[in-house]
Amino acid sequence: MIDFNRRTLLLGAGAALALPGCGRSEADRAPPPPAPGKAGKLIAAARAQIGVTIRYDAAYTALPFPGGDVPRERGVCTDVVIRAYRDALGLDLQALVNADMRVAFASYPRTWGLRAPDRSIDHRRVPNLRTWLKRQGAALPVPVDPSGWRPGDIFTSLVEGHSTHIGLVSDRRGPNGWLILHNIGAGTREEDGLTAWPITGRYRWGLA
Repeated sequence: MIDFNRRTLLLGAGAALALPGCGRSEADRAPPPPAPGKAGKLIAAARAQIGVTIRYDAAYTALPFPGGDVPRERGVCTDVVIRAYRDALGLDLQALVNADMRVAFASYPRTWGLRAPDRSIDHRRVPNLRTWLKRQGAALPVPVDPSGWRPGDIFTSLVEGHSTHIGLVSDRRGPNGWLILHNIGAGTREEDGLTAWPITGRYRWGLA
């Protein structure tokens, strides 16, 4: 199982973020111009997953390599990011994370008791993505003010004190600041949830 198997726990959380006045309903009333350049492409690719990825499913699945994926109607939070980078920028985190883990395995978390890289699952684990992004020099300071985030930023957070989470910062705003594109229990959604849980990291990669 993926380390953040929390589908049942977080279905309610995802639904709460989508209440009237928040999240997608707020953004869809008057969407601003899209972010320019690669950030805009990345966000558009993540947004295109809404209504396609409709389930949260953390089951381990053996994947082809490279370019492996589970069926698009299901997935986890990491899949939103992985698919957006593949679709928008042609960047395959499955292959990139695997290549780095093969040369620097000791630098990655040992939470799952692995003795060697597993190219079917490593890139779908939030702690591994955080490690990889740091090693790429993509880590940025977390803004004190939510307005300090930028469209296309990757955020990581800790839900309920123990479940790791990841998503992308949108180019649309809600009542509490930038919306986010993520899957936390009910498929890919665009919601007002950036400050809903403690932030553990901010990253910007591949957008220069």
